[in-house]
Amino acid sequence: MSRENRAQTGPAAWLSNLAVRAMLGIALALPYGARVRLMGWLAARVIAPLAGYTKRVRANLDLVCPDLPEAEKRRLIRAVPNNVGRTLIEIYSGQEFIDRVKDVPLTGPGAEALDEAHRTKRPVVLVTGHFGNYDVPRAALTGRGYQVGALYNPMKNSYFNAHYEAAIGTIGRPLFPRGRKGYGQMLRFLKDGHMLGFLVDQFMARGADLTFFGKPALTALSAAELAVKYDALLVPIYGIRREDGINFDIVVEPPIPHTDAAEMTQALNDSLEALTRQHMDQWFWIHRRWKPEKYARIMKNRADKA
Repeated sequence: MSRENRAQTGPAAWLSNLAVRAMLGIALALPYGARVRLMGWLAARVIAPLAGYTKRVRANLDLVCPDLPEAEKRRLIRAVPNNVGRTLIEIYSGQEFIDRVKDVPLTGPGAEALDEAHRTKRPVVLVTGHFGNYDVPRAALTGRGYQVGALYNPMKNSYFNAHYEAAIGTIGRPLFPRGRKGYGQMLRFLKDGHMLGFLVDQFMARGADLTFFGKPALTALSAAELAVKYDALLVPIYGIRREDGINFDIVVEPPIPHTDAAEMTQALNDSLEALTRQHMDQWFWIHRRWKPEKYARIMKNRADKA
């Protein structure tokens, strides 16, 4: 077993998971609205400072939005982890969460195309980001009888991943973990005319050299490549949190035209960026999306091998 794997299953990982499970258990004992508000508060006021997320939010904002007023940065340092905490407990709320979002109408210019694809069993690659609550569209579509699979990255903490996978599986299945086995299952599911969900906003060391918020952001092309290969619609879709902090709107954007995979993926990045600029507190600024130092090393290695 590698050093990395031992760390993921060692005492520190176990204790970290224990603390998270305790907070989740306390929150889940409360009525739905109270638990969502509580987890938002805990994430913003307790977890984010301890985990270093407040510093990461500021660092990301300083990198890509250097002209943002200081007061707005301070607001986002609290508001972003608040949304993340709410999202986590919503996902763990299972059927209660599904019941709240399953009847949310699909809005936006791509909603009709999505319904048509469902009726004709044309494959669809749904793409969203770590924004609002990214599982709202999947829960709503599943509740309507759509077959929606999801590709996901297993969490590094294996103790946490076990119950997290169970939680997201309650919202909808099948789930396909990244890797050869999951990828093969995912392809068969898509070819059968179903819908498949992707998250586009993760730093991928082998990804294409694209941009997000005007900065280099290595991005996987797999969603666009699958759409082209299997003649699937490539559809940006988002669950946008309303001002009340509890309810959502679901926005479906027009399908991305089939061109070059890099061009299509950049269009996905641009879509997410445009929406984030409208709702700055709803994107997960706690992510290491850009990693400028690692990006520079990767690009140097690519240039040396060229």
